[in-house]
Amino acid sequence: MSGPYTLFQVLDAPRITEKSTMCQEQANQMVFRVATWANKPQIKAAVEKLFNVQVKTIQTLNVVGKIKRVGRNQGQRSQWKKAIVRLEQGQSIDFFAKS
Repeated sequence: MSGPYTLFQVLDAPRITEKSTMCQEQANQMVFRVATWANKPQIKAAVEKLFNVQVKTIQTLNVVGKIKRVGRNQGQRSQWKKAIVRLEQGQSIDFFAKS
């Protein structure tokens, strides 16, 4: 995406699954669904600014949408991009904290 963008356009949502929770507890990693056009520096800047933490590394991967079939009709789920963000030692993000 060219031109200005907001931090909320880069990060779509955190992925809260069993696997992402284990990554958070064991390796201090957070998993986010991000915009397909976002690159690692943009993701790093968005996470650091929004959550006030220090990012150590980022891994990104494109998730291919599965082909699904209902009766004679066939369709495909949306493709999306996942970012696994490793935080510096002692840093954390709590999505369920009461404010």
